[in-house]
Amino acid sequence: MSATPPYPSAHGLLSGKVVLVTAAAGTGIGFATAKRAVEEGATVVISDTHERRLGEAADQLAEIAGDRPLAIMCDVTVEEQVQNLFDTAAQTHGGIDVVVNNAGLGGTANVTEMTDEQWSKVLDVTLNGTFRCTRAAMRHMQPRGKGAIVNNASVLAWRAQEGQAHYAAAKAGVMALTRCAAIEAAPFGVRINAVAPSIAMHAFLAKVTTDEVLDVLTSREAFGRAAEPWEIANVIVFLASEYSTYMTGEVVSVSSQHP
Repeated sequence: MSATPPYPSAHGLLSGKVVLVTAAAGTGIGFATAKRAVEEGATVVISDTHERRLGEAADQLAEIAGDRPLAIMCDVTVEEQVQNLFDTAAQTHGGIDVVVNNAGLGGTANVTEMTDEQWSKVLDVTLNGTFRCTRAAMRHMQPRGKGAIVNNASVLAWRAQEGQAHYAAAKAGVMALTRCAAIEAAPFGVRINAVAPSIAMHAFLAKVTTDEVLDVLTSREAFGRAAEPWEIANVIVFLASEYSTYMTGEVVSVSSQHP
């Protein structure tokens, strides 16, 4: 197993930008992205559905930034809450430069046992929620003639895994949404890309997944380990920055997985 590399130094990649990250509470990719954005000089706005964890995330980011970031409760399945998130962020900071659509919901169920409710819930959070936030971001960014949106997809949109039909279908939809929306946004100077991680280890994933499943998934990785959430966040920061100005409609696999 390869050792985890050292945590990267900041280079001011998002200096002066306002970055909104959904589902940023907890220990996963969302919080790691918000943290990396703050370290790279951004003013960050975070949202989540869990009030206590959202407050804890804001407190942790305040220790880095010096000021407590704007933290707004938002359920991405509710259009009114999405509108409130974007309106409040834009009014508070005078605009939004980057949106990271990280909100998603997983689960495990074989197709023959999967209920309509299980299917619909995963699709509504993971795909429809990304659509609602992408739409809100485009409506805000296009008149300004600038902006970057980064969606969180998954390698499962390409690779089959038992019990993941709903999640894989939702993430495949996120990829298609990313490509089509990018074509529409390009004439307005707005870029839309996505990342497709394989496995990023954090406390919540360990809690809801068995050790056996985690062992199988990590065994498929060339490095012999799961990614750290900040390793995914690094690529999100790259796509949000001026280092990727000729990229739009792309899905970047952040993975060491082999067939």
